[in-house]
Amino acid sequence: MDFKTATDRLSAAKITADDIAEACGVVRNSIARARLDPSSPAYRSPPQNWRPVLARLARERIEELRAFVQEMES
Repeated sequence: MDFKTATDRLSAAKITADDIAEACGVVRNSIARARLDPSSPAYRSPPQNWRPVLARLARERIEELRAFVQEMES
């Protein structure tokens, strides 16, 4: 899975580019440029170690959603 696909999936979970930038220790513009088509002159490589960072963000969101489900079902 490439960076754009992974961030699209997180966007569906309401994890924003700002959230990703903060977690990666970069500015939002870096995330926006990494999401561009690699053939674009403005494209930049994704931040180093982006995979474990995005996995952590997704894991955190899963835990938040599980807590919400438990609250709603109790």
